[in-house]
Amino acid sequence: MTQTTLLQYEAPWPVYAMDWCKTSSPKEQMRPRSSFRLGIGSFLENFSNRIAIVGLDDERILIEDEYSDYPDFVTLCDAPHGYPVTSLQWQPASATSYQWSQKSPTTELMATTGDALRLWEYSADAQSAMSNFVGRTPSSSGHSLSLKTALSGQSKVQNNSNGAPLTNFSWNEKAPSLIVTSSIDTTCTVWNIDTSAAVTQLIAHDREVYDVAWLPGSTDIFVSVGADGSLRAFDLRSLEHSTILYETPAPKNVPPPSVSPSTSARPPTSPLLRIAFNPSDSNYMATFHMDGSEIQILDMRSPGQPVLELKGHHGQINAVGWGSSDQPLLATAGDDCQLLLWDLANHTAVSASMNANSPRSASSRLNSPRPDVKKKYVNEPAFAYTAPSQITNLAWSPLIQGLTLTTGQSTAGEWVAIACGKSVKALKV
Repeated sequence: MTQTTLLQYEAPWPVYAMDWCKTSSPKEQMRPRSSFRLGIGSFLENFSNRIAIVGLDDERILIEDEYSDYPDFVTLCDAPHGYPVTSLQWQPASATSYQWSQKSPTTELMATTGDALRLWEYSADAQSAMSNFVGRTPSSSGHSLSLKTALSGQSKVQNNSNGAPLTNFSWNEKAPSLIVTSSIDTTCTVWNIDTSAAVTQLIAHDREVYDVAWLPGSTDIFVSVGADGSLRAFDLRSLEHSTILYETPAPKNVPPPSVSPSTSARPPTSPLLRIAFNPSDSNYMATFHMDGSEIQILDMRSPGQPVLELKGHHGQINAVGWGSSDQPLLATAGDDCQLLLWDLANHTAVSASMNANSPRSASSRLNSPRPDVKKKYVNEPAFAYTAPSQITNLAWSPLIQGLTLTTGQSTAGEWVAIACGKSVKALKV
């Protein structure tokens, strides 16, 4: 009897947005299967998109040879979304103890972005959410997903009064009522989802904003990346200016300007697509360029250039994410069908030791000393998995307790899920 190391799900549509639940279900906390729930969203070029929650039908799936004739993941519930789902996230773990004004303690929240920021309420007991159920008729399993609210405010940008499509968002772990969204209209908006009110909206970049992330442990500082090739940090306590932490180098062979130059005089640069903080040491961030095959690791204490560059992919990168252990692995995935896991603990410890005496508070970090760190290259991932097709996204599980087998083995640990076409594959790390 051995533990399963691969779980699979086949969706009826191409999967893009994806997230692993951060906590077990309030009504099934004693069931290990409750930690194996994924939220997924389709990306169809029409208005027939859907979101779904998939999970294990039975814990015995986790033990090979025990339950092999049954599917791994099954659809628990789904709902129409309309516009393509650009991002989907479960509520942070801290949300379970937050005093929400309009949410039952037995339900969980999920958020999505597309043409608006949508809040969804998921319940494992269909009776409590039947009145405003918007998805498929609930099955006998009793899972339901209902639309709670859709938020889209006035845009600060001219000629765009209805709000432009949103590219991504970040849910604040310390204050789970706060979500910051990024938009193609150059803005970022901070929302209080408990009151459905926009806290602030700011023009963050010169061009489209592609991703945004709260600094771990902070309710004031967030960073964003975009089509202008810059990584910027913002502090809600002083929004008069932002800090540029990194800008992509200008291309070496720039063609001469055309006879009719564009309205923007800025030279073309390679857009930055994603930004992800290391949760165990938030000085470090991972990012990558559009069409790029390398990952840049940046240190907030030494802005301007990466401290590490990871070279292992042979095609454009599509997704990046850190695990949640004390020394988390970094997962990267792309068009080369490769999922790579990187162990950077030793590499980041070197540059961290150079900053042993630098200030540790979030607010001072943007202005703390810059160590003279030269960029290093890492060419060997700790783990590689080849998928059957291009990988469009990935999502880490939290640390899962799992089952203890009769052999004494435990299924505890982390999993990482990948989306490739209509398939979702979850791998035990």
